[in-house]
Order: sequence, then C-alpha cells, then structure tokens
Amino acid sequence: MSANQPIKGGEFIIRNTEPKDIFTPEEFSEEHNMIAQMCDDFIAQEILPHLDRIDSLEEGLMPSLLKKAGELGLLGLSIPEEFGGMGVDFKTTLLATEHLGLGFSFSVAYGAHTGIGTLPLLYYGNDAQKQKYVSKLTSGEWTAAYCLTEPSSGSDANSGKTKADLSEDGSHYTINGQKMWITNGGFANLFTVFAKIEDDKNLTAFLIEADSEGITLNPEEKKMGIKGSSTRQVFFNNVKVPVGNMLSERENGFKIALNILNIGRIKLGAAVMGGAKGGIDESVKYAIDREQFGRSISKYGAIRFKLAEQVIQTYVVESATYRAGQNIDDAIKGLMESGMDKSQATLKGIELFAPECAIIKVAGSECLDYVVDEAVQIFGGMGYSAESTVERAYRDSRINRIFEGTNEINRMLTVDMVLRRAMKGELDLMGPAMKVAGELMSIPEIKEPSSTPLGDEGIMLEGFKKTILMVAGSAVQKLMQTLAKEQEVLMNIADLSIWTYLAESVYLRVQKKIDTQGAEACEHDIAIVQTYFYDIADKIAKSAKDAIQSFAEGDEAEMMLMGLKDLQRHMSSIQKPLDRRLHKN
Repeated sequence: MSANQPIKGGEFIIRNTEPKDIFTPEEFSEEHNMIAQMCDDFIAQEILPHLDRIDSLEEGLMPSLLKKAGELGLLGLSIPEEFGGMGVDFKTTLLATEHLGLGFSFSVAYGAHTGIGTLPLLYYGNDAQKQKYVSKLTSGEWTAAYCLTEPSSGSDANSGKTKADLSEDGSHYTINGQKMWITNGGFANLFTVFAKIEDDKNLTAFLIEADSEGITLNPEEKKMGIKGSSTRQVFFNNVKVPVGNMLSERENGFKIALNILNIGRIKLGAAVMGGAKGGIDESVKYAIDREQFGRSISKYGAIRFKLAEQVIQTYVVESATYRAGQNIDDAIKGLMESGMDKSQATLKGIELFAPECAIIKVAGSECLDYVVDEAVQIFGGMGYSAESTVERAYRDSRINRIFEGTNEINRMLTVDMVLRRAMKGELDLMGPAMKVAGELMSIPEIKEPSSTPLGDEGIMLEGFKKTILMVAGSAVQKLMQTLAKEQEVLMNIADLSIWTYLAESVYLRVQKKIDTQGAEACEHDIAIVQTYFYDIADKIAKSAKDAIQSFAEGDEAEMMLMGLKDLQRHMSSIQKPLDRRLHKN
C-alpha cells in the first residue's frame, strides 16, 4: 500500500493491506503503557472496591468519581491543551477507553461524559461555547449528557418530536418535549438536546444547562444491568434557551448525532474489549483455584476450550480495533496536512472509517457477551450468585448490543455505507465484483497448500473477499433499489464483511509479528489465527448460501452456489488446528 494512497474506509473488501502498514497493540510505546497503567490503577483503587455503592446509585458518588478521573486528566485525553486536556491521538483514547472498560457502570458514565456528552460541543461548538463549558467538562467540575432518544424515536432518531420555537424578539428558543434513556441524566450539568424548529426536516442541537427552569426528571430507571449508571427521562416544559446556545447551525443536529455516534461505536468496541479481558482474567483465576474430582478444573479439556475461545475472540477484536484506530489517525493527519483544522479533520477522519466503527461495535459487543456467558459457565453455580465477580459482568454486558445503535442497525449500516460510497464512485466495488463473476465461469484454479506459517490463511482470506464481492455484486444487480428493504440479505452480507475484516486484521497482526520476531516466538498467535479462520470459513459459507437463496433462484442460484463451492474448496481442506497449544495456563 503506497503512502500516497492510504486505504479508505470499507476498501478492505477490494484492496489488500500489507502487514507493515497496520498498527498492532505490540507497538504501543512506554508513554502509552503509562496511560494504560494509570487507568488500571484508577479502576483498581477508586472503582472496584465500591461497586456495590455505585450500583446502589449512592447520591453524589458517580459525579465525585468522574471528578477524580478529571483530576488525573482522564476526562481530557482528547481535549486540546488550551482547555486543560492532553490532546492525544485517537488510538490513545481507544487504549484508555479499553483499560477503563473494566469499570462496569463507571465505564458507561465515563464513556457518555467524554464521548457523546463532550464531543458535540468540542467539535461543533463556537469559540464562546467552548470557552464557557469545555474546561469545566475536562476537569470534572461539570458533567455532561446527550439527549437524543425519545419514546417514539429510537433508531429513527431524526423523527423526534421535541420542538424548539423562536421567541418573537428572537432572543431565545422555547424547548418542549421528552427524552428517555439519558445516561448521566440524574446528575449532568449540561445537556446536548436535539429538537426540531418549525417544520424542519432535520434536527437542530442545543446546549442546555440542567438547572434551567422547566426541566424535570423522572425517577431512575430500574435496569437489568449497569445499575450504577444514572438513566433518567428528561422533560422540557417551556425551557428557554438563549439563541447563542444553538450548537452549530440550524438543521445540523442530525449530522452531529450521526458523526458522534461513529466515535461512540468504535470506543464502545474498545471498552467492551477491556471488559472481555477482565472476564478472561476472572475465568482463568477461578478455573485454576476451583478443584473437582481431585484436580483443578483448569486441567479439563472442556474448560480449556472455553478459556481458549475467550482469548481467541478477544484477541481478534483487539487486532481490528487498533488497526482501525491507526487508520483513523492517519486519515486525520492527512486531512490536517491538506489544510483542514483539527476538529473538522477528526470528524472527517472518523467518518471515513464509519463502516469499520460499526463493525467493531458489533464484533466487540458480541465478543463480550460470549466471554461473560462462558465465565458464568466456568464459575458454575457460583457464577449465578450475586456474590461472584462475573454475575454483574453478565448483566452489564447485555446493553452493549443495544447501545450506540442496535447491532442489527449497525450491521445494515455497514453494508449501506459501503454501497453508498460505491454508488458515488468513491469505491470501485462493481469492477472487482464483475471480475469475480467472470472467474466463476472459468475453470477454478487449484492452489497447493502453503509451506509458510499463515500461507493457507492468506489464500482463505482471498476467498472470503471474493465471496463478499460475488454475493453483494449479484444482490445489487438483482435487487437494485429494493436491496435496502431486503434485510435478510443485508444482514448476511454484513456478517460476511465483519468476519472478513476481523480475519484480515488478526492475520495482518500476527504476520507482522512473525516478520519481526520469527514464527517460533509466535506459536500461540499463529494458533489463534488458524483456529479463527477454521471456524469462520464455515460461517462465511453458510451466510453466503443463505443470502444467495434469499434473492436468487433457478440457474442463477445454482451457478452462484457452484461458485461458492469453488471458493470454499481450499478452505474445506484445512485441518482443524491443534488449538491445544492455546489450552495452557
């Protein structure tokens, strides 16, 4: 990959990346590790000893913890130095988010404050607004919340009914409406509120101080998990907001919401990865200490398999998260060098990789669900007890497949965003898709097994990408404008894309490690790649088959299924790796 032609978001489907061109977690510097350790220490000292107090919503506790985090600089990692922040790059904020992801409900409050609470103001506020509020949010003196969702508008956020009416003298707007599921709602000092002016098609955003007259709150929601996260309904009854508190321009609110959600998605992926690592640690500790039939249960194959699978899935998500984080940093840098200011460049850089942000949100949340579910199973009866460490993790995990857009919405967005870019001419999907279609009409090439450690997986990866192109290309040609309504097809194409991106990410990470350290030093890493590829090859084949049979029939379906069989032929000859290499404590 040429330095002059950085890869674009979604382009992984049609373009190969060299191992040397990605960032891996092994490359974090000593400074990065110091930030990670600071986050670990904060969680260990300030959060974990007080989880029951946090979950009981002890008044004033969560704001005080956020303030302590602010004093350490943890609320201002992405904030410019002029407002008291550190101004670190994007992947560093992902690293901190990962390590603070061990904090259960605190992680939710932290993520909401530093992400959707603060970033709309930072990236879209004018100088006066930022001077007034950002330093307070950076220090933790003030806390922030984001008011978008309404009882009748969840995934369809732009259909919100909250209204903003301009006064006759033009000095203020009067806000009326109801917001729900507002994280940090019970203690936030500043709300970013989305409302519609007159008959506008799109939302407009406003900064509203929480002590404004006319704001009332419902009691705290009673939730399955994240019980320590304040979640309230917020009512606006003739709340007067100065015109100077409009955030950005009229009708720009929906764009703000979408761009901030892109950031939230990849950061959620980082946070749940931290939670997954915590779940693995607890699983390993318990498996070693727990004895049955005269030996540690960690010696039994069924338990070792569970531990190995926890590690494999988490390692894969980690590989994809930091690969995407560096891609975003590179995009931001390139945009700034072209003359764009940092705020605009950051938003644009993240937007460019919106498909990857959605992928990581889905993959991370589903990885965490797997890890904590198996953790409860490893703990057995103790895992179901509220006295265990994993019972809370199990309950807290479930929200992540709903947060930041449901995983179903994010799957469809992944495909939609890539196809839209193709239609705009930003990505050439149809050219490679037509090439693959032509290959399927010819005699298939028989590829011999490779003698290099990951050579077979490289061939399999090529097959994964061709499978996406065959299915997506045919679906676009067959369904045209109705494809957006064919959710079953879209969901299958999304899964093909998610698994392929994850597979390529872990393949590139381990190949880079082999190139620098040698294969002997990477035995476990190689086993992770081989096992992951072995497992998803069949999943990719099934999702592709399901998609084809959803829109094709007769000779067309038969030809595509034969092509799929050819693409999968090499994969089916790969033997299951000896993943007992991973079954060691």
